Amino acid sequence: MSLDHLDVRRAFEEDEFFPLFQPLVKLSSGRLAGFEALARWNHALLGAISPDAFIPIVQKCGYINALTRKLLEKTFAAASLLPAGLRLSINLSPLQVMDETLPGQIAAVAERGGFPLDRLTVEMTECALLNHLSCAEAVAGALKDLHCRLSLDNFGAGHSSLIHLDTLPFDEVKIDRSLIHAMTHSRANRTIVAAIFALGRDLGLETVAEGVETEEEAGILSEMQCDIAQGWYFGKPAAAAEIPRMVSAAGASWELEEQDEMAAAV
Repeated sequence: MSLDHLDVRRAFEEDEFFPLFQPLVKLSSGRLAGFEALARWNHALLGAISPDAFIPIVQKCGYINALTRKLLEKTFAAASLLPAGLRLSINLSPLQVMDETLPGQIAAVAERGGFPLDRLTVEMTECALLNHLSCAEAVAGALKDLHCRLSLDNFGAGHSSLIHLDTLPFDEVKIDRSLIHAMTHSRANRTIVAAIFALGRDLGLETVAEGVETEEEAGILSEMQCDIAQGWYFGKPAAAAEIPRMVSAAGASWELEEQDEMAAAV
């Protein structure tokens, strides 16, 4: 069964789109840094549909901004379950990078939800920047004016260009999962990943590894002084209702982290 415009419209009517939340963990301490909100569709007949399958049809049908607003509303509502020191990350599709009205839409939803945008990280994929750099610059600048953090997602996935790190005001670089998996059995890939982390530190960027699935991968990343990691090794994506449990499982470490940072600033 293929998806079409009627499926997408019905999905909005039946409220079938929702976010799941995956932990972001500080490798130096093992403490919780926040969560990434991941889009999901629970189709009435097909069941769970991955974003790779439904985002293109949502874009084709012209519903991508409506989907973003719906997911942001649910994501910011779930933020009430988060301690103040934790942050949220969201993804932009390539099409949204071209939409200069998007920052205003994010600001409006955040204001209604009472969510401070200095706790929001917006991720842009490199492929989205290839042919739309001028639009991306405008959108990125507007998001920075709202005090959002910016992340260059999927770095190393085949479109990498260092000019993006220099042209746009990124706060972090996120290493693609393909490189994370490859580094455990390829010395060349391990060297590449280490070089990316070193570059990030030299540029003052936070480094994030995605798709971490094993203790071996986590150990190598820790040795390389990667800042943040996410993946099944640290926790699978879970519903908003599970956020208190995930925060509780991390203990009071987020409180200790805030106290440590405040003490260091004095």
